[in-house]
Amino acid sequence: MTAEQTIRELVERARIAQRIAEGYSQRKVDELAAAIVYTLSRPEIARDIAINCVKETDMGNVDSKIAKLTKKMQAVFYQVKSIKTVGVIEENPEMGIRKIAKPIGVIAALIPSTNPEATPVFKSVLGLRARNAVICAPHPKSKMTTIRVVNIMRDILAKNGVPEDLFICIENPSKELSQELMRQCDLTMATGAGDMVKAAYSSGKPAYGVGAGNAAIIVDESADLDDAATKIRIGKTGDNASGCSAENSIIVHESIYEKMIETLKNEGGYLANPEEKVKIKNVLWVNGNLSRDVVAKSVDRIAEVAGISIPEGTKFIMVEETGIGKDYPFSGEKMSLVLTVYKYADFDEAVDKVNRITGYSGLGHSCGIHSFNDEHIMRLALNTKTTRVTVRQPHGAANAGNWFNGLANTFSLGCGTWGGNIISENVTQKHYMNTTWVVEPIDRKEASEEEIYGDLLKNVKVLNVSEIRGAIL
Repeated sequence: MTAEQTIRELVERARIAQRIAEGYSQRKVDELAAAIVYTLSRPEIARDIAINCVKETDMGNVDSKIAKLTKKMQAVFYQVKSIKTVGVIEENPEMGIRKIAKPIGVIAALIPSTNPEATPVFKSVLGLRARNAVICAPHPKSKMTTIRVVNIMRDILAKNGVPEDLFICIENPSKELSQELMRQCDLTMATGAGDMVKAAYSSGKPAYGVGAGNAAIIVDESADLDDAATKIRIGKTGDNASGCSAENSIIVHESIYEKMIETLKNEGGYLANPEEKVKIKNVLWVNGNLSRDVVAKSVDRIAEVAGISIPEGTKFIMVEETGIGKDYPFSGEKMSLVLTVYKYADFDEAVDKVNRITGYSGLGHSCGIHSFNDEHIMRLALNTKTTRVTVRQPHGAANAGNWFNGLANTFSLGCGTWGGNIISENVTQKHYMNTTWVVEPIDRKEASEEEIYGDLLKNVKVLNVSEIRGAIL
C-alpha cells in the first residue's frame, strides 16, 4: 500500500468520527477532555509512561516526564477549560458582532522524540475540545510511547461511547507518511525537527509551526544572584535540557561575573577548563550536527562520552565563551546539560550578544533576564527579535507557561516571522478552531474628516492636486 493510500484510510476513519463529534455540546467535550487529562495525570500511570519513554528514547529523565503529565497538562487544562469552543463564543451587541466556534476537521499532529509522552495529550485534548479529530505522527525513535499514550486516550473515548477514531496514531511512522498526512489533513500542528516544520509549511495546507530555541539569559548587576542561579539551574536541567526553552547561554555583567560563577557552582554547575571544553565540543557535535549520544542525556553520560571527570552531584556543565556564530558552536542550541557563559561590560553589549546569539540560532524564540532594573528589562524587550522575554524566572520552565506567569500553557511555541512561523505567541486553544462572524447592522454615523484625522496632519506635508503624477480625470 502506498503512503497516499495508507494515510487516506486513516483520514477517512478520522473524518467519520469527526462528523459525529461535530454535534457534541461544550459540556460533553469538556468532560471527555477532563477524563483524558485526569487519567494520564495519575502518578502511577504517568510514572509508567515516563519510565518506558526514557527506556525507548534514551533521552530526558523520568521525573521531568512525570511532571509534564501530572503538573503541566493539568495546568494546560485548567487554563483552557473556561475557553468556549462550541457555539457562540463571543458577543459584542454594541458592534453588532457574534462569533461562533467551528471545528477545523482533521488535524495532523507531529510528535517530537523529545516529548512523545505529553505532546500527543496536549494536541489531542485541545483538538477534541474544538470537536476535531487528531492523527498523531510520532517520531520513529519514540513511536511506542506515542502509540501507547494515544491508545490510552482511545480507550477513554470508547469507554464513554465516543468514536475512538477521534484519535489515531500512525503505527509505523516515516518521513514519507508524515508528509502525506500533512498534505491530506486540514491543518498541521508541527512540533519537531526543523525539516519537518518546513515540510508542514510546504504541504499545501495550513500549518502552525515552531522555531528553534536557543535562549540567551542576561544577568545584570541588580540581580539576586542566589535566586538567579537557582532558577537557571531549574530551567536548564528540566528533562535533561531536551526542551527548546532551556537556558542555552547566560550573559553576565563583569562586576558580578566571578561571584555568579561561584553561585552557579553551588547549584551543581561545573566549569569546564579549556581542554575539557574542546573535548565536550568534539562529542557534542558530529559533522556539524548535534550528537544523539549527548542530546538530552544525563550530565554523567556527557562527561563519560567526553572523557572528562566531574564532581559528584554535578547537575550541568558550564563552558566560557566569547565568540558567536558558526565558528563558535557553543553559541548555538545544544539541547544538553551544557550551559554557555558570556561576560559583558555595558548593557548595550549584552543586548547585542542576545541578538547575535539568536540571530545565529533561535531567531524569534525567546530570551530572558534576571534583573530588578525595569529600564534594562524594557531595553532588552524593545531591542530584540524575540517573541517572549522572561523576567526573573527559570526560563526553561516558564517560557511555555506556568502557574507563576500569565503565558498560555503549551508545548508549542510560535516564533513569529523571525523564526519562520505565522504566529508570535504560545499555541493554545484558539488555534485549534475556526470562527464564523455574524455581523448585524449598527446605528453608527460616518465620521467627519476632523474626527478621522484629528491633528495627525498638522506636522506632515501632503500632495495637492497639481502635484499628483499623471492625469487627474
